[in-house]
Amino acid sequence: MKTIFRAAAVCAACGLACVSAQAITFSTFVTGPSIAAAVGGNSTIGFAYAGNKFVGSVYFNQQLYSTDLTGGSVAAFGAPVAAFGGGETYVTSSLGIGGFGPRDIYAGNQSLGNVYRFANDGSSQSLFASGLSGGVRSIAFDPYGLYGNNMIVATNAGNVYNINSGGVASLLASVGADTEGLSFAPEAFGPYAAGTLFVASEGLSSLIAITPAGVKTTIASGLSVPEMVSFVPLNLGSSGNPVEGFYAASYPTDIQKAPASDFASFIGDAIVTGEGGHQVYDIRWNGSSFTTTDVAFFPGQAEDGIFVTADIIRPPIPEPETYVLMLAGLGVLGFVVARRKGAGRPLA
Repeated sequence: MKTIFRAAAVCAACGLACVSAQAITFSTFVTGPSIAAAVGGNSTIGFAYAGNKFVGSVYFNQQLYSTDLTGGSVAAFGAPVAAFGGGETYVTSSLGIGGFGPRDIYAGNQSLGNVYRFANDGSSQSLFASGLSGGVRSIAFDPYGLYGNNMIVATNAGNVYNINSGGVASLLASVGADTEGLSFAPEAFGPYAAGTLFVASEGLSSLIAITPAGVKTTIASGLSVPEMVSFVPLNLGSSGNPVEGFYAASYPTDIQKAPASDFASFIGDAIVTGEGGHQVYDIRWNGSSFTTTDVAFFPGQAEDGIFVTADIIRPPIPEPETYVLMLAGLGVLGFVVARRKGAGRPLA
């Protein structure tokens, strides 16, 4: 199934200005029936690129699943995790830098403050980090080095943690409300340095910058239940690999993909999905302020996903001084709080 969205002059749902120069085409990448056949359900939540595969999760389901790079060959991944029975499970994979092994899978559930590690082939799994305040809502790896090339985790308590390769967590900042999306600017974004962390807070309906020192600044507000944020890379499409693109779980049915080329008008911008009205927002710096434009609508309720880019396919190798800073302790690629999903259940 393929759905093409062209934004009109003004979005009736949100009142924001919209653009029509760029068509964003979403197509079904992983079908609901194939997911259900593998894990017994298709209420899609998480989806992550892991080098030679994708790994996803299903709502209120203890079992992860994997697909090949075309969205086929759907199968159960690893063993069920009893702790993943409490709601949404977020998944991601490591980049092979910062002391983390290449393409290991990391997952956490909104019901508890633990992160689990899975071998890339699913042959082993274990608890990686624990004791976080609030349930895990998102996990990302710092590709640029401002945060030590470490793992960044946000929770439904609004806490954002920096976790090193040994699983030791330190609180980076407290946003104060449910926070899901995580991404890093590939270049200077307004007054913020390249590599700065940005988080999407459902609880605050905002996109927030968090510096390596933990200083928080809201750069966009009034977003409709912002779910995920992902920056459009500067080298969009440069890998020549057709796997590049924008992927997200379309709750409660399947996984959707839009090709990387559809985002050529938005290079360097932040793309944010909103659960409230299936919005796809573009947030950019116009030279004096940040502007928010509604550029498309997602086919379903946008959940977690990823912008697979050349930098994700081939992660950058940090300069030697980055490791020195890390060792000294100075180490400075994408849709209502505490809710349940399904018929008659509020958004989350």
